[in-house]
Amino acid sequence: MESGNLGATHASANGDDVHDSNLLASVRPTDWSQPRPSSRYNLVVIGAGTAGLVCAAGAAILGAKVALVERHRLGGDCLNTGCVPSKALIRAARAAHAAIEARRFGIDAAAGRPDFGRVMERLREVRAEIGHHDSVKRFREFGVEIFFGPARFDGAGSVDVAGTKLRYRKAVIATGARAVAPPIAGLADAGYLTNESVFELRSMPSRLMVIGAGPVGCELAQAFARLGAEVTLVEVLPRPLPNEDREAAAIVTRSLEEDGVRIRLDTTILSVETVEGGKRVHMRTRAGNETVTVDEILVSAGRAPNVEELGLDAVGVDHDHQRGVRVNDRMQTSNPRIYAAGDVAQRHKFTHTADAAARIVLRNALFFGRKKLSALTVPWCIYTSPEIAHVGLSEHEATGRGIALDTIRIDLAEVDRSLIDGAARGFVKIHVKQGSGRILGATIVSEQAGNLISEITLAMVHGIGLGRISSVIHPYPTVADAIRMAADAYNRRRLSPRIHRLLAAWFGRRR
Repeated sequence: MESGNLGATHASANGDDVHDSNLLASVRPTDWSQPRPSSRYNLVVIGAGTAGLVCAAGAAILGAKVALVERHRLGGDCLNTGCVPSKALIRAARAAHAAIEARRFGIDAAAGRPDFGRVMERLREVRAEIGHHDSVKRFREFGVEIFFGPARFDGAGSVDVAGTKLRYRKAVIATGARAVAPPIAGLADAGYLTNESVFELRSMPSRLMVIGAGPVGCELAQAFARLGAEVTLVEVLPRPLPNEDREAAAIVTRSLEEDGVRIRLDTTILSVETVEGGKRVHMRTRAGNETVTVDEILVSAGRAPNVEELGLDAVGVDHDHQRGVRVNDRMQTSNPRIYAAGDVAQRHKFTHTADAAARIVLRNALFFGRKKLSALTVPWCIYTSPEIAHVGLSEHEATGRGIALDTIRIDLAEVDRSLIDGAARGFVKIHVKQGSGRILGATIVSEQAGNLISEITLAMVHGIGLGRISSVIHPYPTVADAIRMAADAYNRRRLSPRIHRLLAAWFGRRR
């Protein structure tokens, strides 16, 4: 979805510099010629984001005849407008913050002012470099036949791509989702940014409003604040990150405020108007009405599945414009020959869950498999500073399901490496089934939470109880040692007063 009038500070990734040109040469060559279609494909994949690319590459490598259809560029949101550019921006923001924080570590270094133009140039450079992994050249080498253009099911066992018919035995819908804006009076006329345009900025907006305090909104609000913008973060709900552990969200909220982000909760934006020198935003807050003038507005308030103009009704694929394509636990749509994966069909809209779902599609569509999405153990991470990583059940979810938990918590203030790094704000919280060491979930708040959560995920997937992690040697000093400390704490809990008395008596006889 295109945003409103983007203004002079924006530019699209259309090859207007060397990095954009390199990216487009990889993922949407200007001299592209459509291949001659095969008589029939084992698999036709619509959409070349993560789910579509994994489906197409996996099937072709296994020997299937595969056609991949993409309207825009290979790589989807993750490469072009999501994970890759956002993490490049966040990395730059952390570097800027580290320069400011250097005095804490005894380093008398002048905190240099961030060069936003260079920050964004590096972002485009990194994106172009990573674009090789999703390149036309690479997927052609796998044996995938690539077609650019809008795709539409024609109801006759084929997909129409700009007049070219691609006949299929099985098909996959992997068209993803797009940013949507709330219906705010005057917003479209004033113009706004989304994740599809914010990473094409060439100059820093001095005053930025971010609408929506979910994961992306919090990440970008903090990043722009650390790079020097005056940021106002607006959320209609009573707290940021409403779906996360309450303690974790509170820690991140405090960090955002310390970085200078002005947070407005329980706030409704009434209207936006264009004025000389900016955009005037009228809001209703807890304290009453408020007006803020900003240079740019970044909308991060939800996404909509890309289901329009695909001809889904013609092939009996059940869908709607809010939840997207409906699939069963095996990623199969209401049409047994058509599957769906990724943001167009899944509740968890992450690159890694799109990848995992695509692998389920391959097994089930090509090999009569019975793999189920519900069997997956899904971790995720919010890349604020500190990060929040989570896997499995939260305390709130467990209570709602009537599952009794024991929770082991280690504060990072108890972890030597966190103290050494000056990053002792956070915790490791692991939930086990009451009366056993079976891990049901975990939340980690740390600067490296995303890297730490995989140890817990591995234990959950392979049924390794928390007590057994105590026997795994962790290098010292590392933040990961907090997980071993949690395992030790769990084992100490198992030492009941009765067992303690019996052991004391046994040792007494052996003196």
